[in-house]
Amino acid sequence: MKLSDFDFDLPEKLIATRPARPRSSARLLLAEGDGIADRLVTDLVDILRPGDRLVLNDTRVIPARLSGRRFRDGAEGRTAARIEVTLLEPRTGGRWSALIKPLKKLRTGEQIVFSDELSARLEAREEGQGILGFNLQGEDFDAALAEAGAMPLPPYIAGKRPADDEDKRDYQTIWAERPGAVAAPTASLHFDAPLLEALRGRGVRFSHVTLHVGAGTFLPVKVDDIRDHRMHAEWGEVTATAAAEIAATQAAGGRVIPVGTTALRLIETAAAATGAIAPWTGDTDIFITPGFTFRVAAGLMTNFHLPKSTLMMLVSALLGPERIRAIYAHAIAREYRFFSYGDSSLLLPGA
Repeated sequence: MKLSDFDFDLPEKLIATRPARPRSSARLLLAEGDGIADRLVTDLVDILRPGDRLVLNDTRVIPARLSGRRFRDGAEGRTAARIEVTLLEPRTGGRWSALIKPLKKLRTGEQIVFSDELSARLEAREEGQGILGFNLQGEDFDAALAEAGAMPLPPYIAGKRPADDEDKRDYQTIWAERPGAVAAPTASLHFDAPLLEALRGRGVRFSHVTLHVGAGTFLPVKVDDIRDHRMHAEWGEVTATAAAEIAATQAAGGRVIPVGTTALRLIETAAAATGAIAPWTGDTDIFITPGFTFRVAAGLMTNFHLPKSTLMMLVSALLGPERIRAIYAHAIAREYRFFSYGDSSLLLPGA
């Protein structure tokens, strides 16, 4: 298939820059079988069945965006340059790979000062990225980063407004536990404590998995033939407990519904080797496109995605390209809010 098969026109006004309040008051497009219905996220209590299992990504977004200064002494005295850093992936010994702007203003070995407590030196360059060695590690690093860093909002939000203190709450799931993501599993942002409690009362069960979402999730597809695209790798884990819970739900006839494309990609990775869910840990670069055979996911709760993105390809694999085009046309006509802080959908292939 061609990249143009996953394109559509989206009015700028439908790009959400703030979430619904409360979280669970967001709109929900229900695509079940051949039907489309306009609902609310709170209606999940009526839509889901006792015995269904939601798979939740418990990654925690770190405040990975840092603004600092590089100082340099010269013949005309001391000069400073502003350096913007987005952390990408932890390395050993307190080192991180990072996007650095402008990287050309930084020499290997030079220091960037982010706050009184936090600084880093450029140790190396790799494929357009920098390798930074920080002055702190462990809990000390986490505490200093929490003070100095900002949430790494997606480009389509960051281009409209800077991140602020509200984003430190809004751009984080209420069950976030394992730090490491630089982007949120955004379908999960619609859940609050009252909704979780109501779903438990309905007989819906939950399993937690971890996929640390990387900045590569925002990279555009640059090839015309989508078979030539190479996915970024992200670290994930399906524990033995989660795998057993998911398998038991399938055996009992319940539906396994991942909340978000990250959870879906992870559980399908964990089932790829044998065709059945199993404990799994490692880096996944699974690329789900039309023609993919789903072994675990019976549906998907997900937000509305960017045109020509790998996530448009994923939802097209689940429901079919023509069906997804109809769903997105409906969402645009009814003015659903799009992308990370936008409204959500529940995609159920079977009626």
